[in-house]
Amino acid sequence: MGAWNAVDRALRPGWGIRRAIRVSTAPARMLPTCVIIGAQKCGTTSLHAYLDEHPDIGGSQTKEVRYFDQPDGAHSVLWYRAHFPLRGRFRFAIESSPYYLFHPRAPQRMSALIPDAKLIALLRDPVARAYSHYHHARAHGRETLPFAEALEIEQAQLPAEHERLERDPTANSRIHRRYSYVSRGLYAPQIQRWYDYFGREQLLILESERLFEDPAGTLTQVQEWLGVRPHRPRNLRPHNTRDYDAIDPPFAAQLRERFAADRTELESLTGMTFRWPRSEVPAA
Repeated sequence: MGAWNAVDRALRPGWGIRRAIRVSTAPARMLPTCVIIGAQKCGTTSLHAYLDEHPDIGGSQTKEVRYFDQPDGAHSVLWYRAHFPLRGRFRFAIESSPYYLFHPRAPQRMSALIPDAKLIALLRDPVARAYSHYHHARAHGRETLPFAEALEIEQAQLPAEHERLERDPTANSRIHRRYSYVSRGLYAPQIQRWYDYFGREQLLILESERLFEDPAGTLTQVQEWLGVRPHRPRNLRPHNTRDYDAIDPPFAAQLRERFAADRTELESLTGMTFRWPRSEVPAA
């Protein structure tokens, strides 16, 4: 009954007839077979758009469904199914929610519902990722502090917020989601959490820089990994880009030192070598 009550709540005014139809047909809809789990500001919007054009892949109604990073009980499985195509229309259904990679409970929740899903993680130079995330927050009116001050506030607030999400399955945190500039670029513990719940062969890790430089080649790699026929989208332009001033080089160098140890751990964990600029100070 609780699940159906959640569906009933979805039929609130303003959602429209098409949304009502999707919810009413939720039991006949697919669950995703491929999920782009992150990271934020790493090209997830572009890759999702490219894959969504493939004739064998059906994208979610909205790119970021964000089912697995919500507090337990926030939405029913039927609510989640309502976002996807009817069974039989496509070989694959896909969604892309870049907060999944960072959220401490997302891997466990996802493995309980779709344990056989294929997962894609896009990882970008963490300094560039943090700076892009900061400008994204400023553009949306969520950040007013200078970059250095914003990182100081993050360092003071994020550990407690992360621990609260780990401890309490009903917790939610806008601070954790919105103001995690440096923390989201500490990739090794995030990837390890996903390895704890999914086989390594289920997780494809891509360098964002390669997607930016060679979208066609990267897309071919992804299609081969998924096992779908080659398909080139109508337009391989990047999505969700923004122009802003370059980061101050001395500050970027200081920031890169904060990521040095994690980069070493990440490369050991994944067996990959990333092309991002290295810190001039050896990792401890």
